[in-house]
Amino acid sequence: MNDNRTRGRWWLYAVLTVGLVAVVGPFVWMLLGSFKGEGELRRVPPTWWPETATLDNYTQLFSKLSFPRFFLNSVLVAAVVTLGNLVFCSMLGYALAKLEFRGKKAVFALVMGTLMVPGMVTFVPLFILVANLGLVDSYPGLILPFLVAPFGVFLMRQFILDLPDDLLDAGRVDGASELRIFRQIILPLCGPALATLGILTFLGSWNNFLWPLVVAQSEDHYTLPVALALYSTGQNNTQYGLLLAGATVIVVPVLVVFLAFQRRFIEGIASTGIK
Repeated sequence: MNDNRTRGRWWLYAVLTVGLVAVVGPFVWMLLGSFKGEGELRRVPPTWWPETATLDNYTQLFSKLSFPRFFLNSVLVAAVVTLGNLVFCSMLGYALAKLEFRGKKAVFALVMGTLMVPGMVTFVPLFILVANLGLVDSYPGLILPFLVAPFGVFLMRQFILDLPDDLLDAGRVDGASELRIFRQIILPLCGPALATLGILTFLGSWNNFLWPLVVAQSEDHYTLPVALALYSTGQNNTQYGLLLAGATVIVVPVLVVFLAFQRRFIEGIASTGIK
């Protein structure tokens, strides 16, 4: 019996190791490739370790692109979108979880129905709306359509549902308003869910490409993914080294955010019942 358990455990470790290599391998290749010259990147068969490490790709990235502007644009858009989702999704989630009002079930059904609609279906109508409002090539045009996400509302509702009603009733007995209860009782207890929502929202906004590509029509409003794609590719010449260096720079902030809130993220996923 012990031998069977040991063999089963080793098979499990082997499968997990293969999965780990499959997931981490592309990122390692991206990092090592960013230190290779263009000729070595195009070599067949390809090399794994750089034969002659160089920083030319990063030098070109920071000199050819208006990197500080594009980086700040990405930070601004991702930060505001994340903050908006944390505030508005938690407020709507609280209302759907703990307040009674006419049309509550209809609102929740609408939120769930919106989750079923692919983003590409609403892309063109959303762009027409933004264009009619005169928000094309502006920060509000990049930010406003994503300030509230149906998934965020659902996530916060599911988490707040499990909070004890006695805490809210005690606050109401003491004369606290619903806004004060939300701010001083609900939000402090929603740390794991807020961390989960914040990481997922920041990741999605930071990596968003298609919407900024269409809405941002001048360099002043380009985000990093858009700028990298436009400046590193051409009709007959793609600079793979510049692409890999830019992708590495884009991934770093996401890793920093995830590592900073990793424990809260895992707690949020576990406590909201998301599998």
